[in-house]
Amino acid sequence: MLVSRRTFVTAALAAPFLAPPGFAADGPLKLRDLYVKGGDFSDLARSLEGERITLEGYMAPPLKAEASFFVLTKMPMATCPFCEPGIEWPDNILPVYTRRTVDVIPFNVPMLTRGRLEMGEFTDPDTGFWSIIRLAEATYERQ
Repeated sequence: MLVSRRTFVTAALAAPFLAPPGFAADGPLKLRDLYVKGGDFSDLARSLEGERITLEGYMAPPLKAEASFFVLTKMPMATCPFCEPGIEWPDNILPVYTRRTVDVIPFNVPMLTRGRLEMGEFTDPDTGFWSIIRLAEATYERQ
């Protein structure tokens, strides 16, 4: 099949708009893409609310065994940021809620997480974990 120059140029210009929602032109989003200085949400995060997005990061050690949620962090964390006194609370985390019990991925293994971005206050009924942003109905895999 011979592709005309016009067809090629049109396809090349349209490609960024045909990418799945939640993907940047060069790959998945990073946690820093969701926040601006001062802990507020970015315009990008607000525009993606309710959409399925993909993020990269690391799984923090889980709060409890057989949980259906984990916390995605920007960098590997060998200790649970919620269990050790004196450890500074990370300002770039995202709770991730799955439909099934979480299979733990080692803290230093990069991962991709895909889910629906939710914003607004929420308290997990099982753990009491409070969040203002999270992924729901998420899936995840090693990167």
